[in-house]
Amino acid sequence: MRLGVLDIGSNSANLRVVDAYPGSPPLPVYRHKTPTRLAEALRPDGTIESEVIARLVAAVRTALDGARAQQVAELIPFATSAIRDAANRDEVLRALHSGAGIGIGYLSGEDEARLTYFAAHRWYGWSAGPLLLLDIGGGSLEIAQGRDEDPGLAISLPLGAGRLTRTHLPDQPPDRKQLKALRAHIREVLAPDVERLHWEGRPARSVATSKMFKQLARFAGADDADGRRVLNRAELRTWIPRLAAMTPAQRAELPGVPASRARQLLAGAIIAATTMHELGVEQVEICPWALREGILLRRLAPLPSPDALRQVQLIRSIGAGVTSLDEQRQVRRPG
Repeated sequence: MRLGVLDIGSNSANLRVVDAYPGSPPLPVYRHKTPTRLAEALRPDGTIESEVIARLVAAVRTALDGARAQQVAELIPFATSAIRDAANRDEVLRALHSGAGIGIGYLSGEDEARLTYFAAHRWYGWSAGPLLLLDIGGGSLEIAQGRDEDPGLAISLPLGAGRLTRTHLPDQPPDRKQLKALRAHIREVLAPDVERLHWEGRPARSVATSKMFKQLARFAGADDADGRRVLNRAELRTWIPRLAAMTPAQRAELPGVPASRARQLLAGAIIAATTMHELGVEQVEICPWALREGILLRRLAPLPSPDALRQVQLIRSIGAGVTSLDEQRQVRRPG
């Protein structure tokens, strides 16, 4: 089945097309990204400007043309926090419906955390043990922790890189007072949930997803002995003063940092380093799968397959009439 996911985020409308079947990983066949820069276009009152809405509609129409050209059988379009939290969200959704001919849904922040965790858990498998997930978006920070495919705890906080750049780093480069205030704000917002996460116990593996973590790992990360990309908090901390002294144009010259994201790179680095410090995490591993893959994987397995149902019935029939382990021990085999 050819499926498409259209992710309308804070920075771009991102179309991902895959060939996917139940029981197999989604195989990428096409991707297209159109900048929207919603994170930079929010007014002080939280509304998205009309000219930016028009740009968004055009980006979505381009993505839909790509989906049709790829003969996508089913398209799953959704918006993240930039639209979900906008004061004129309904106006934006109406414009997309009338201008692009498509209805856009949106996930709650907690659902985003759960689906991203689900994708990461599928990527690493059951041998990963208890898993901690961090994801920095333009408008929010998602954290999830657990040992099963569904996390025991999923949290979404208004600590996105674009959001905090607007509210706390108006000057580029910023001064020390702005940096200090930003760190204090992040710790304050995190504080109520830090203890809850500690109750879940120490994770066996800490992983990070999202474009922000991948960009940070490009220039501040390293490959471990197994060839996996990791980001160490100590190394990231050494980069923060350097990023703070740079202009956005200078940050855009770093490996893997596009000009459209350079302004919010510093806030993203501070969010990552502060969150890792507060949670006692020294290193995160960069996971290739994230929210889009989580949505696709959930879509592919909404119900047990006919074979799975048949196997469940077979297993039940094997144990028919045996109601306890004690009784099982008393059952004698023929001969």
